[in-house]
Amino acid sequence: MTASPLRILVTGAGGQVGSEVAAHLPHQEVIALDRAGCDLADRHSVEQAVAAAAPAAVVNCAAWTDVDGCEADPERAVLVNALGVRHLAAACARAGAHLVHVSTDYVFSGEKDGPYDEWDEPSPRSVYGRSKLGGELEVARHAGSWAVARTSWVFGRRGRNFVDTIVGRAREGAPLRVVDDQRGCPTYAPDLAGALARLAVSRLPGVYHVTNQGVCTWHDLAAAAVELAGLDPSVVGTMTTAELGRPAPRPANSVLSGAAWAAAGLAPLRPWREALAERMAATVAAGREA
Repeated sequence: MTASPLRILVTGAGGQVGSEVAAHLPHQEVIALDRAGCDLADRHSVEQAVAAAAPAAVVNCAAWTDVDGCEADPERAVLVNALGVRHLAAACARAGAHLVHVSTDYVFSGEKDGPYDEWDEPSPRSVYGRSKLGGELEVARHAGSWAVARTSWVFGRRGRNFVDTIVGRAREGAPLRVVDDQRGCPTYAPDLAGALARLAVSRLPGVYHVTNQGVCTWHDLAAAAVELAGLDPSVVGTMTTAELGRPAPRPANSVLSGAAWAAAGLAPLRPWREALAERMAATVAAGREA
């Protein structure tokens, strides 16, 4: 006997992760809402969206992810990334929906020597990180059934992202220097979306670190993307985080260990280089067809 499709609400569906989730839920009834349909900064919008959808699960990909923007406007950061998530969590509890919430490596200080696992104590250094930790706490306090998926260094097929920016500048012959003193785990948006879909359908609870496999620096990622685009990777120079001079502090160590993910018997995401190769092959092919 075939199980009935689940109704799953995806918020932030206009973003690079949210736009990919529905593709991994082919046998479910998906309601995908962008900010116009569910604005985390508006409590009424959030409550109305969940009540109207009456979902079995919600995948929350909505957030304000402009790290430096958050540093300049902490009130908005809290309104969207923490308080907005409180309203969403409470609405999910009323609807009996399992909430899958996307969080970030920025909840950690970046000072640990080794990878961060799901039981390490968060200690954010930026407004963005604090606001996202606030969202995690609101989920735990107010959602009846929930999972938090922390991820890092996301690149995708849609929207503005690091990979496209770097390759675009390399093609233009613009000077390129990329930081080489931050380490993390690049994550391909479609792969992350598949993991989020799994958490939603299975209603798995708890905190999970979800990234593609492998560790690199931002410079490593940039050079690999440029090379896969058919360009000379030596055009990508190096710089320090201090030289970059961004308003918000960045974690020097963003490496996330998916210990809880593995313990739950879930297959690890593929290596980031493999995912990046797929992404760049599609980009190069599209360029040839244009």
